[in-house]
Amino acid sequence: MQTRFGDKLAIVGVPSNDFNQEPGNASEILAAAHGQYGVSFSLAEKTAILGAEAHPFYRWAALERPLDVPRWNFHKYLVGRDGRLAAAFATRVEPMDARVIEAIVREIKED
Repeated sequence: MQTRFGDKLAIVGVPSNDFNQEPGNASEILAAAHGQYGVSFSLAEKTAILGAEAHPFYRWAALERPLDVPRWNFHKYLVGRDGRLAAAFATRVEPMDARVIEAIVREIKED
């Protein structure tokens, strides 16, 4: 994804244990992400994404798209350059899915 869109797209993974998938500390999560899964994009600090303790970004996203809140890991949000929540994709939608690519292209073309 980063190779295809270069400096027009920033990908940030947000580790969370809200689904009991990332119980480790920052170094353990980083090691698994890079070593086991080949992650090459940036990772944020581990944070809550659901409920009252959710990071402010996720509380905002839930207000913007209440039907598109994460229900499992690997939920994806696309934030436009204008700061609006341009799209949301559930866990089952692969990062290279045509719907994801089309949404990114649409946002890039708006420049």
